[in-house]
Amino acid sequence: MKSHRVEKACKLIWRHITELIHREIKDPRIGFVTITAVESTPDLRSIKVFFSVLGDNKSKKSATLGLKSATGYIRREIGQRVRLRFTPEIQFKLDESIERGVKISSLLDSIKENV
Repeated sequence: MKSHRVEKACKLIWRHITELIHREIKDPRIGFVTITAVESTPDLRSIKVFFSVLGDNKSKKSATLGLKSATGYIRREIGQRVRLRFTPEIQFKLDESIERGVKISSLLDSIKENV
């Protein structure tokens, strides 16, 4: 169970990373990235940022490389914007759950049409 403090910090980090990606980072590889979740260790020293990307596998690989290249900048900005004792290590993870959900939904729709 997460503490209220960790949940609040994750929401704040989520908001700042989203703002950084959409307003400040000018890397075209991460143009269609959406942050889907932020998870943290209980001590807030390490966070996983889950993201989804519109497009094919090439777009996903490109966005992943873009985010990895911007990790240092994002971490520095989070350190300045969010008041924490330690600036967390950031790890970006591709979240394909939305894509799987759409695929399952379309499969269910095709089953309904055939019934």
